[in-house]
Amino acid sequence: MKRFLFTILLCLVAITLWGQAKKPTIMVVPSDVWCVQNNYTNTYDNQGISQIVPDYTKALQTDANLLLAIAKINTMMADRGFPLKDLQAVTKSIAQQNAEDNMIQSKTSGASLAESPIDRLRRVAKADIIMQLTYTINQMGPKYSLTYNLQGLDSYTNKQIAGAQGTGKHTFSAELPILLEEAVLSNMDEFCTQLMTYFEDINENGREVAVDIRVFDNGSGLDLESEFNDMELSEIIDDWMSDNTVNHVFNKSDASETFIQYEQVRIPLYKENGNQMDTESFVRGLRTYLRKQYQIESKVMARGLGRCILVIGEK
Repeated sequence: MKRFLFTILLCLVAITLWGQAKKPTIMVVPSDVWCVQNNYTNTYDNQGISQIVPDYTKALQTDANLLLAIAKINTMMADRGFPLKDLQAVTKSIAQQNAEDNMIQSKTSGASLAESPIDRLRRVAKADIIMQLTYTINQMGPKYSLTYNLQGLDSYTNKQIAGAQGTGKHTFSAELPILLEEAVLSNMDEFCTQLMTYFEDINENGREVAVDIRVFDNGSGLDLESEFNDMELSEIIDDWMSDNTVNHVFNKSDASETFIQYEQVRIPLYKENGNQMDTESFVRGLRTYLRKQYQIESKVMARGLGRCILVIGEK
């Protein structure tokens, strides 16, 4: 009997801890496909190549149904305890910021290092998961239904980590929130479980990001083969990456005397003070280390949430 009561107590504690578990921050956005189909796009110059990107501001200001759809999904996620970032509030925040120079020209390679509008949106929002919503309202006689596709994307890697799709039952109501809830509700709990499973994995094993190291040709003679205490600068950076990644996990995919590309870099979700760790914060730690230990100046450049560049040789 005592063992039975003890088992029940453990189960109750586990359920309580699950309910209190930290959940990923969510931001709901219309999918790229939806924006293209409804002519809510912009074109921007990506290093000489024209690229089409969603125009969320225009979509939110023009399409009342989109606002209703996002509000409904937000409500359903909030009811399940997920913290939310509101897309409209984030776009307004970006619009209110002063224009900033997101381009820099490398003297060695001539490569432009740019941040796309979508990367900037994600960096400002700092949501863990982007929920992309695509929906279509169907009509059959006097009845309506809604077909939807919901994708959960890691905002740092853009990898899909959860998904749900389907078509709701036909109803005489044409109100979008009712149609959306009817279609989505049966799959929402499974979708949330997929999100939590992924979030628990990165909480334990670290978040995956990418880090690029570049060198300015400023006449100093400094490059990644320069030696400090009988170690090349590239080796010093490798050791720092090993010491500061979760379980020492990172992949050095390419390197030369002027650049290093690190991929699948597993960084902690949180700093020691409990604040969220992002790629820029992680790379700033490397910049500080190089300046204090080796008097090497460098410049940190964010490219969205999931990639950051450290340019060595100038601040």
